[in-house]
Amino acid sequence: MQNLWNNVSKWPLFVLGAILGVFFNAVKPLVPLLKNPVTAIALIGLLLGGVAFIGFTLRAMMGMSPI
Repeated sequence: MQNLWNNVSKWPLFVLGAILGVFFNAVKPLVPLLKNPVTAIALIGLLLGGVAFIGFTLRAMMGMSPI
């Protein structure tokens, strides 16, 4: 039984490592674009627009009042 709980306790660290690995591999190609101010502004605008789109979509799907 101790072996089971030992294995179960390792899963949160594994999940965190997997999520961070995906995040870092997704961001790594975008870092050189941040060196040019024009592409940095466009990239940040695209990121904020995507977050706003997802937020507005989820609010509409859940029937929450508009902002």
